[in-house]
Amino acid sequence: QVQLVESGGGLVQPGDSLRLSCAASGRTLNGYAMAWFRQTLGSEREFLAAISWRDANIYYSPSILGRFSISRETAKNMGFLQMYTLDAEDTGTYYCAAAYHSGVFYRSPTAYDSWGEGTQVTVSS
Repeated sequence: QVQLVESGGGLVQPGDSLRLSCAASGRTLNGYAMAWFRQTLGSEREFLAAISWRDANIYYSPSILGRFSISRETAKNMGFLQMYTLDAEDTGTYYCAAAYHSGVFYRSPTAYDSWGEGTQVTVSS
């Protein structure tokens, strides 16, 4: 089982950028994919982006394409979500998740069996 811990959330103003981090422990993520999800109160978790650990293939949700960028640093077993031009609709709890990667990216939260506790992002003036 992989343990995941998110960090980097906070209160930012509209138009700001923010970089979230996800530290993985318990095992190397080689062969896995890491994904980022966002959840607002009363809503289901929304898929944002995923990256394969071995070869850095990336898949983005069309809703954030061009504004968010996912990356990973294999030597540190860490993943990142760089977010630009944030607005109030980006407010929510951001989660990283991981699952064995078969070569296909999944948007459903049920496809991921390891989750962090989440980090809160609030975009407000």
